[in-house]
Amino acid sequence: MKAAGPHTLLDANGTVFTNPSTFILLGIPGLEDAHVWISIPFCAMHIIAVLGNFTILFMVRMEPSLHVPMSYLLCMLTVTDLVLPTSTLPKMLDIFWFNSTEIEFSACNSQLYFIRSFTAVEPGILVAMALDRYVAICDPLRHISMLTNAAVIKVGLAALLRGALLMVRKWPYCRTNIIHHWLSRLA
Repeated sequence: MKAAGPHTLLDANGTVFTNPSTFILLGIPGLEDAHVWISIPFCAMHIIAVLGNFTILFMVRMEPSLHVPMSYLLCMLTVTDLVLPTSTLPKMLDIFWFNSTEIEFSACNSQLYFIRSFTAVEPGILVAMALDRYVAICDPLRHISMLTNAAVIKVGLAALLRGALLMVRKWPYCRTNIIHHWLSRLA
């Protein structure tokens, strides 16, 4: 499917689906009674992940000995790990707790953008971290001169730009505005 204009979708046969102003998210079919219980582990894991990632950011900020390229790369990875679940988990918890199954077209596109772009940013940062360790092991005398803070910032911006540019491609759309949970597609 490809976009044919604002809020207009075309499938492979050329059928036009106009104005999908909202999408319906079904949650986990068959387990509607357990949605509150299912949400508890997700919420707990998210809180622990947010606290852990903010602890890393705080420690790097406060400890001068951690103001080195590898720590900055770790901070970039931490921010990526904060953005990915935070872009989708609030809506998921909204579905589980309040049975709010509708999502606006623009909110759905925003979630799609953040998931796809930051999923593309993360490998770039991991490659930069691997490069940092490679240079530190293979050429330790030049490590400090090669991987300066400015170089790390450029690598981080390149990874972010790569993630943003991957989103310029056309986005796939569904034939309908009802989005099933991925487990229901396995049955």
